[in-house]
Amino acid sequence: MPLVAVAREIKKIIGESEELEFLFIGPKGKFETDLFKKEGIPIKQISVGKIRRYPSGQNFIDLLFKIPIGVVQAFWHVFWYMPDVVFSKGGYASFPVVVASFFYWIPVIIHESDAVPGLANKICGKMARVVAVSFPEAKNYFPKKSILTGNPVRETLFRGKKEVAVEIFNLIEARPTILILGGSQGAEKINNVVIQALPELLERYQIIHQCGEANFDKLKRTVSRILQPPLSEFYNLRGFLKDELKHAFAAADLVVSRAGAGTISEIMALKKPSILIPLADAAADHQVKNASILAHLGAAKVITEQNLTPHLFINEIDYLMRDPSVLEDMASRAGKLSIKDATERLANLVVDLACGKLFKNK
Repeated sequence: MPLVAVAREIKKIIGESEELEFLFIGPKGKFETDLFKKEGIPIKQISVGKIRRYPSGQNFIDLLFKIPIGVVQAFWHVFWYMPDVVFSKGGYASFPVVVASFFYWIPVIIHESDAVPGLANKICGKMARVVAVSFPEAKNYFPKKSILTGNPVRETLFRGKKEVAVEIFNLIEARPTILILGGSQGAEKINNVVIQALPELLERYQIIHQCGEANFDKLKRTVSRILQPPLSEFYNLRGFLKDELKHAFAAADLVVSRAGAGTISEIMALKKPSILIPLADAAADHQVKNASILAHLGAAKVITEQNLTPHLFINEIDYLMRDPSVLEDMASRAGKLSIKDATERLANLVVDLACGKLFKNK
C-alpha cells in the first residue's frame, strides 16, 4: 500500500506523462497482483527467500536456490527496464532488486517502516543512496544517509464515516465500539483471548473483529456456540477488512492491534487510542520497539503476549473506556506523533533522486 501511495503522489508531482513509467518487481502474490493491476502498474515476479533467525531446513533451500535465482531474475528485469530510480519498501523480498540496482549504479531509496530495521534493510541500507525512516530512532542505524519522512498512510482511510459503519456492521450508534485488528493473516493468540473475553465485553461494548481469513470459519463456529442473542448482535466477525476498514476506524472508540508499522501509522494518523499487543517473535523485536515508542509518550497502552490473558485484556479495556478524557488524551498524543505529509516527502525524495538532485556527489 505505501508503494501505491507514493506512486500516486509522484503522478501528482510530475503530472500525467507518457514518459512516467512504473514497474513493480517482487514475489508472486494475489494481493500484490490485484493491487498493482488496479493501479495500471506492470508486474515482474521473482523468486524470493529469507534467512530465518532460528534453525530451519528452509534456510538451506532459500540460501542455495531461492535467493540466487531471485537475484538472477532481478538482474534480468532491471537490465531491460533500466529505471532512473528504485524505491524499495524493504524486507527480504526487495533484496534481489536492490543488489541488481546497486550493480547497475541505479540510485536506490529504501523506506524503513519500523523503529528497528530488519536484517535485509541493514544489508541493503549499505547499497542505498538514501534511507527514509518512519521513526527518529531508526536514524541511528543509518547515520549518514537517513531522512525522517514518516510512514505513508492511504488517503482513503481518512474518508471513513461512522454512519456508514453503523449500516455495514449493524452497530448501535450510542454503544461504545472496539475495533480489533489481527492483520490479513490474523493473530491466533489475540483471537483466542478475544473469544474468551467476549461474553463479558459484549455486556458493555460492541466489537468489530478482523480475525484473518484463514481463521474465519473456525472462529465463526466457535462464536456461534458461546454467544446467543442479544450478545451475539453486538459482535461482528470479519476475515479481512478491505474498503470497510476506513468506516470501521471512523466508528472505533478504541483500537486493539498488533504493532506493525503500517497499522500503528494508521492509528496515529487517524488519532485513535489503542491497545497494542506486539508480536513476541517478530524479527529484532521491532514490534515491541514500535509499541514502546507510543507507550512511552502516552499514545497507547501495551500488553505483551506473555502477559496477555482474558482477565488483563478486559481490565485494560474497561480502564480506558470508562474515562473519555483518557481516550481523548491518548488520541491527541497519537496524532502528534504522525507525520501528515509522509507520502509527499517520500515521493519528492524519489523524484529528486531520479533527477539527480539529491546527493549528487554520492
